[in-house]
Amino acid sequence: MKAAAVFSDNMVLQRNRNIRVFGTCSKNEKIITVRIPELESFARAVVKDGRWEAVLPPRKEYSSCTLEISCGAVKKVFHNVAIGEVWLAGGQSNMEFELQHERKGAAALASCYSENVRFYYTPKCSILGDELEQAEKESCWRTPSPDNAKAWSAVGYYFARELSRRLGVTVGIIGCNWGGSSASAWISRDYLSCDKRLSPYLDEYDEAIKGKSDEEMIAEYDEYSTYQWAWEQRMIKFCAENPGAKWDEVLKNCGENRYPGPHSIKNPMRPCGLHETMVKRIAPYTLAGVLWYQGESDDHRPNTYEVLLKLLIENWRDLWKDKELPFMIVQLPMFRYIDDPDTKSWALIREAQENVFKSVKNTGLAVCLDCGELNNIHPTDKSQVAHRLYLQAMSEVYEVITRRDSLPPMYDNFEVIGNAMLIHLTNCEMGLGGKDEHCLDGFEIAGEDGVYYPAKATVRLPYIELRSDKVKMPAAARYKWTNYADVGLFGINDLPLPPFRTDKY
Repeated sequence: MKAAAVFSDNMVLQRNRNIRVFGTCSKNEKIITVRIPELESFARAVVKDGRWEAVLPPRKEYSSCTLEISCGAVKKVFHNVAIGEVWLAGGQSNMEFELQHERKGAAALASCYSENVRFYYTPKCSILGDELEQAEKESCWRTPSPDNAKAWSAVGYYFARELSRRLGVTVGIIGCNWGGSSASAWISRDYLSCDKRLSPYLDEYDEAIKGKSDEEMIAEYDEYSTYQWAWEQRMIKFCAENPGAKWDEVLKNCGENRYPGPHSIKNPMRPCGLHETMVKRIAPYTLAGVLWYQGESDDHRPNTYEVLLKLLIENWRDLWKDKELPFMIVQLPMFRYIDDPDTKSWALIREAQENVFKSVKNTGLAVCLDCGELNNIHPTDKSQVAHRLYLQAMSEVYEVITRRDSLPPMYDNFEVIGNAMLIHLTNCEMGLGGKDEHCLDGFEIAGEDGVYYPAKATVRLPYIELRSDKVKMPAAARYKWTNYADVGLFGINDLPLPPFRTDKY
């Protein structure tokens, strides 16, 4: 009998909800019990097909107790177990971004000893096997110290710190993220294949590996990994010696960048791969909710991201046996590489994220439009992103603040009067604020021909009036419909007006 690797000393269990404890067993191990002796909590596990799962009844917050798992003469005891709030920090590199590299990370690490937060990092292995089993044996929940916390998710840590201070309980973060990953990597094949609009993800992969044995695919990926590691060392050295170098100069001097490598059963970016090697290893560990910071690696297929994210949420809720599992979504900030054209793909991803928030229950939207940097896909200040996720949790999950405080003014609808278009906003009762005299830049209007022109914007709450000498009969409008631009228009709560367009279809 074994408990899943996510159960260890120093773990945090979710308060006020059924606590699921699970693992694997042999066919002869049929009676497995779980208990928390200090709280007189007991459950007998259901055993089926080599897996077991017990459900302990809900308990209030508790600072330190033990969890005992017994099977015959075998007993496993976990110590210093806290009962509090547990959140999963999911997504790609901006959620993965380590506290030691964050703008204020050094100060945060120096003072982290006193914070009532803990962290478990789901082992990152691209394929099932001995390497993953060994990584899981070495994994465990950790308490905060400068050495322990340096590689924790900066967003996850800041969120947990603020939440713990507000609620007065231990907050645990389960890191489950991988840089460069598409949402398609985090979803099961059954779910990914159930909507034809998402078929390119699987079709491209299946076609690429057709006729190849597992051994061939592993060998190809290992060769790529060796090459790519050497390439990255050359790239780092060249960029350090040539700050500000253009990308074509990097390629000319360092050779071909082969990332993300060949399609392979060993490539972590493959469809459904991380669902198999990471998500299923920790589910259904009882959670308060999910923090989701992802979308950058799906900008090549932005028109289907809404469908993809909705299916991911449905898939995870099914896996966690919680049809109301909260998802707090980071709306992507402004970003563009300086040499790249403005494809507006990130605007489409942001729109998809907002649509999911508006149409899927128990979701939140952390609007972070102003948290990006030109030419840097990994902004170093993660505290604002974490704070906005915290605000969403406070209003959408814990219900201790209202949306007036957690959301910015947002587009609602429009009307046309003469040669003016009136953009009606919600959540603007307290007014709008501008960063500078250019704060109303970024509005555009178009006539029936669909050609957009910059609009003069005048605030007349609860709407913004748009006009342009070049558009006599406005038919559509949009705001900050771009991958990157300066952001200057905010609500009184300092949250930026999110981008929008009136002609979505």
